[in-house]
Amino acid sequence: VTEVIPKFSCLVFCPTKKNCENVASMICKHIKGDFKKIKEKEKYNLLRELRNICNGKLCPVLKRTVPFGIAYHHSGLTSDERKCIEAAYSSGLLCLLTCTSTLAAGVNLPARRVILRAPYVATNFLKKNQYNQMIGRAGRAGIDKAGESILIVQEKDKELVQNLITSPLESCYSTLLLESNKGIRSLLLSVVGLKIANNPEEIYQFMSATLLSIQPQLLPDKSLRDVTMEALQWLIHNGLLKEKENSDGEKNWQNNLGITQLGRATFKGSVELAHCDTLYTDLKKGLEGLILESYLHLIYLITPYDMIPQCSPNWMVYFKQFNQLSPIEQQVTSTVGVPESFITKKASGQAIKNELDSNTVNRLYLSLILHTLLRETNIWEVSEKFNIPRGFVQSLLNSAASFSTSVLHFCEELDEFWVYKALLPELTKRLSYCVKAELIPLMEVAGVLEARAKQLYNLG
Repeated sequence: VTEVIPKFSCLVFCPTKKNCENVASMICKHIKGDFKKIKEKEKYNLLRELRNICNGKLCPVLKRTVPFGIAYHHSGLTSDERKCIEAAYSSGLLCLLTCTSTLAAGVNLPARRVILRAPYVATNFLKKNQYNQMIGRAGRAGIDKAGESILIVQEKDKELVQNLITSPLESCYSTLLLESNKGIRSLLLSVVGLKIANNPEEIYQFMSATLLSIQPQLLPDKSLRDVTMEALQWLIHNGLLKEKENSDGEKNWQNNLGITQLGRATFKGSVELAHCDTLYTDLKKGLEGLILESYLHLIYLITPYDMIPQCSPNWMVYFKQFNQLSPIEQQVTSTVGVPESFITKKASGQAIKNELDSNTVNRLYLSLILHTLLRETNIWEVSEKFNIPRGFVQSLLNSAASFSTSVLHFCEELDEFWVYKALLPELTKRLSYCVKAELIPLMEVAGVLEARAKQLYNLG
C-alpha cells in the first residue's frame, strides 16, 4: 500500500463489509503520521461534510481514517455518504479505499494498484467475471499510465486461484427459466400487455428472437414452443391472461389472447408475478379493517416483499418497539396476523407451539422500521435503535418508496381498491422525501435538499 499512496491511488477489495472497516483501521495504524499533514484542511472539510450529511452523526471509523486519506466503501453507508467518499477519492483527497465487490461494477473509480484481500465475496469463491471487474480498476486507459493488481492467497486456495486466473470467461446464459420460469412468464405478460403479440403463434415468433432460443442446452427435455405454451397456460390459469372469443362466440386460447384486470394491474404496477396474488390478498384483507389512526397499517401493505428474506428480527427490539406503539397501532399487528403474545414469547425466549408465518412476522418488523423512520426521519438514529446498518435502512426506504408507487399503479387498475388510490399518494411522497410533513413542499423545489429545506422553514 505505502509503495503507491499518497502519490497514487489504491483500492483494497475485502470479502465483507466488516473486513473493509477493520482493514481501513489497520492500515492507519501502520502508516506514518505524516499522511495526516497532506491536504489537512480539505480532509477536515470532508469530515464536516460527512457529518452534515448524517445530521450531525459521523462514523467513528471514518473519523479515524479520513485524516490519513483513507476510507471504506460498502453498502452499509448511505448513498449520500458513498457519493461524498467517491467524489473525495476521484479528486485525490482520499488516496485509498477499502471496499467490497459492489464497487467493482457500476462505479468508475480507477486506481494505480488494486489489492484483493482474499479471493472471496463473502464466503463464496470469486468468479472470473468478478475477478476481472475488480482488477479492471487498475491502470485505466486515458486516466493512468500504468496499473497493477495483487491477489493475496492462502495456501489452501492456491489451486483454485490458478484455475481462476487461467480459466476463460463464464458464458452468458438466458435467465428466463430461472426461479421456476419467473422471467419468461413476466416477459410474456408484458408482450401481451404492450400488444406486441396477441396470439400464441406470434408470441412464439417473438420468443424465437430471444437469447433462450439459441441456447437449447437450457431446454433439455422440452422445445422452446413447449416452454412458451406452458408459460402462457400458467398465465391464463392464474387469471393474468384470458382467451378472447372468436367470431362464433367460442373461447379458444389458440386464438387471440387478452390481458385481465389483474394482469393489467400487475403489468402496470411492475409487480413480480410471484407476489401479485399475495399483494391482492393483502390489499383485500386490508379493506376489511383498515386502521388509519397512523400510517402503520398502510406502511405494512407497501413494505416490499423482496426485502423480507434480508430481515432477521432482533426480538428484544421487536418487543420494545411494539410497546412504544399506541393501543390502536398495536391492533394493527394483530390485524395482520402477529399478536402481542407471540412477540412477548419470542422476546422472552419461551417455546412457541404454533409458529406464525415468518414472512408476515418479518414484514411487520420491516414496517416498524419504516414507521419509526417516518416519525423520526433520521436514518442514523433508526439504524442504532434497530441495530442494523444505516445503508440497509436507506435501501429499505428506497425500496418501500418504489414499491408504494407500484402498489398505487396496481390499485389504479382495480376499482375495488379505490380507497388506496386516495391514500397512497401522500404516503409515497413521505417515503420519497423522508422528512417531516411540513418540509415536503420545500423539498419539491428543484435543488432543495433536506438541510436547506430546514433552514428555509425555520426562517419562515
